[in-house]
Amino acid sequence: MQYHLAIDIGASSGRHILAWLEEGKMQTQEIYRFSNQPTEIDGSLFWDTDRLFQEIVNGLKRAKELGKIPVSVGVDTWGVDYVLLDKEDKPLRKTYCYRDSRTERTINKVHQIIPFGELFAKTGIQFAAFNTIYQLYDDKEKGLLDKAESLLMLPDYFHFRLTGVKKQEYTNATTTGLVDSSTRTWSGEILKKLGYKASLFTPLTAPSSAVGELSKEVREIVGYNAQVILPATHDTASAVLAAPIFDNSPYISSGTWSLLGVEQPLALTSDTAKELGYSNEGSVHGNYRLQKNIMGLWIIQQFRKELEKEYSFAELADMARNSPVPEVFDVNDGRFFAPKSMKEEIYSAIGKTLSVGETAHCIYQSLAISYDKSIRDLQQITGKKYDTLHIIGGGSQNTFLNELTKEKTGKRIITGPAEGTAIGNLIMQMVGAGACASVLEGRKIVKNSFDIKEV
Repeated sequence: MQYHLAIDIGASSGRHILAWLEEGKMQTQEIYRFSNQPTEIDGSLFWDTDRLFQEIVNGLKRAKELGKIPVSVGVDTWGVDYVLLDKEDKPLRKTYCYRDSRTERTINKVHQIIPFGELFAKTGIQFAAFNTIYQLYDDKEKGLLDKAESLLMLPDYFHFRLTGVKKQEYTNATTTGLVDSSTRTWSGEILKKLGYKASLFTPLTAPSSAVGELSKEVREIVGYNAQVILPATHDTASAVLAAPIFDNSPYISSGTWSLLGVEQPLALTSDTAKELGYSNEGSVHGNYRLQKNIMGLWIIQQFRKELEKEYSFAELADMARNSPVPEVFDVNDGRFFAPKSMKEEIYSAIGKTLSVGETAHCIYQSLAISYDKSIRDLQQITGKKYDTLHIIGGGSQNTFLNELTKEKTGKRIITGPAEGTAIGNLIMQMVGAGACASVLEGRKIVKNSFDIKEV
């Protein structure tokens, strides 16, 4: 049996999922899971990359313990965050979390040098305060870029730690706001204008490419060798690959963030796309995902956390169903990005206090309304009308939210698979290893292997 191992690290947890093909179907097994959250140090938010790498190794060791040694391994994470390495390949500083506020002082400085309209026309990337382009300016002002020899996005860094080989993968690189959408390479013009050292940005590598074998040090720890193969290392790019889309229908990758969009062969950088907040992020084969970032399940996650996890997500959804209220709010308002109290921020926004069930209903209904507006905006940008909407990722299991989405959008709703990101990661590994011929074949395998439902 030929096994492949997806290491899917999200902003709240990570998981190792093994997969193999059996009679034309993909079989999966979660073999390891770990928590993840940023740590606050002196008022700033950082990721503990050493602990995350240790967890990666722990999961690799678990595969050996189970007697299911993978022939290939690949890591995906969220976008925009990165590691700067010095001449000895050691991190120059702790790795900032995208929710840190340091870019508040750099955004205007970047836009004074290159207005946002010019940036969007060149990169197709929507404005977000956490984009790498603004984070890097803080490093530049602190003199760190002068000392840096390498810049690696988080999954690239973990692949480097596993193999000793540095590769900058295409899909995650596009989230930086530094890749030219027409050439699909780093924009030398943007780098030069902002004073970012061009040597930090090496040629981009496509998903399904080999990085290298596990290093001798890692092999000795985990007890075997494996090939590291690039998935689409940006988690949303991987998730979309797992959607059984055969008619160019739009999708929602539903998790902490909700990403709503459609695959396109070329970036759309019109003024309409810019004004409506759409972005063009990289997909496989040099394609783009024309999509919008929506605050997503982060809001209900933070609300539940304030309740000290007294209720499960399923219980909150049931309470919401039984507690309808008319109140709604704009889920994309910046006030919900990192509030001290999500509950109080919601009550302030709607001007009243609600019960737990009513608050949950307010959150879910507000999300569904946001989905409806976003898909109408998408239709305006592309000039197409879509009848079907695919919902993938963990949020696809929320039946109540799916029903609200169907009600608000009027679209045919197809849900699943739930572990979309890991499955998309595995598809590209299988393509790279020769176990699967193409993304199209991979999507057919997904359709035949997992619980795909119509709402």
